[in-house]
Amino acid sequence: MIPRMYDGILADHFRTNRQMAFLAGPRQVGKTALARQMADLYLNYDNLDDRRAILRGPAALAAKAELDRPRTHLPLIAMDEIHKFLKWKSFLKGFFDGYGRQCRVLATGSARMDIFRKGGDSMLGRYFLYRQHPFSVGEILRPQPPRQLLRDSSKIDSASWDALWNFGGFPEPMLKQSSTFLRKWQANRIDLLLREDVRDLTRVQELRSLETLGHILATRSSHQLIFSNLAREISVSVDTVRRWIAILSYLYIGFELKPWFKNVAKALRKEPKWYLRDWSPISDLGARCETFAAGHFLKAVETWSDLGLGQFELRYVRDKQKREVDFLIVRNQIPWTLIEIKASRSVLSPALYHFQKETGAKHAFQAVLDLPHEAIDCFAYRTPVIVPLRTLLSQLP
Repeated sequence: MIPRMYDGILADHFRTNRQMAFLAGPRQVGKTALARQMADLYLNYDNLDDRRAILRGPAALAAKAELDRPRTHLPLIAMDEIHKFLKWKSFLKGFFDGYGRQCRVLATGSARMDIFRKGGDSMLGRYFLYRQHPFSVGEILRPQPPRQLLRDSSKIDSASWDALWNFGGFPEPMLKQSSTFLRKWQANRIDLLLREDVRDLTRVQELRSLETLGHILATRSSHQLIFSNLAREISVSVDTVRRWIAILSYLYIGFELKPWFKNVAKALRKEPKWYLRDWSPISDLGARCETFAAGHFLKAVETWSDLGLGQFELRYVRDKQKREVDFLIVRNQIPWTLIEIKASRSVLSPALYHFQKETGAKHAFQAVLDLPHEAIDCFAYRTPVIVPLRTLLSQLP
């Protein structure tokens, strides 16, 4: 196994915080391996015996963990896939309030565990959320938690780059590097997500139609979502399509990228773009390259935000004249970095100049896939420049 950045992130968390750690992320991204490795008591809600222990309530779980026994260190209790328990929020709140001073708690889930923040029963002050992502260039180069936003550029070796590009960033297929295994893994993962997880975690009745939507979106990574067109394709309402795409995002199958429109004249405001979490099945070079970059940028902004280095968002910019830049990283509600992705060398996009002037973004890059690594600091430049994609990605988590 390759060391993961999240090992250090969680170790730092439990060394300095009393709050529970929520670890969320896609299926098969490595959450279970990490929870098993760290925990003194590991429970998986998919296991019937472990489920019974949880359903008996906080006091029974405390007894199972022997929390009344003095120890040299506070034991770590990991509850994996706990989001599948209908009353998981109330359970964790009660357990933490009753026994939080006698142990440390790690809760994991393969659906978004921050979704309830807008709801009524706040868990304010009881947890910190960490979002686990597949491997990235930066994590392969330096698996330590980032202490600052940007790192010095480093050269990733060709074998690691090829493994990441060809097999995706999910640990098992990337490490096995077998095309046969990858195809089986992809088919099983999509089937599990679109059937079992949707069935278990939602109230959607028309599973076949939602499954059809999932397969359509699997071919449209990096495309704009035209909800009315999708609704016609699968014969449902526009509101249903919006709700189902939210479910697919909730289950980490993909994510929506919304347009940035503040201080941009005639900007598009409503049409999001769609990206898969796994770029390995995408055959089109341009779409694969953009999805590969999108996964890295999303990981960077969510990691920086989770670690308290600022509040970051990932957006894109497009106006009614059809000028577009693929990505905009927003830092503390202020446009910070514009990034246009190209698979091969080409002239610098005029849209970078235009939108840097419009947004006031500090940096503007045209990141190119087929350029070799250069030992430069991309973020030393203040005007639009062409940079190697692998150099830019090496400076991120």
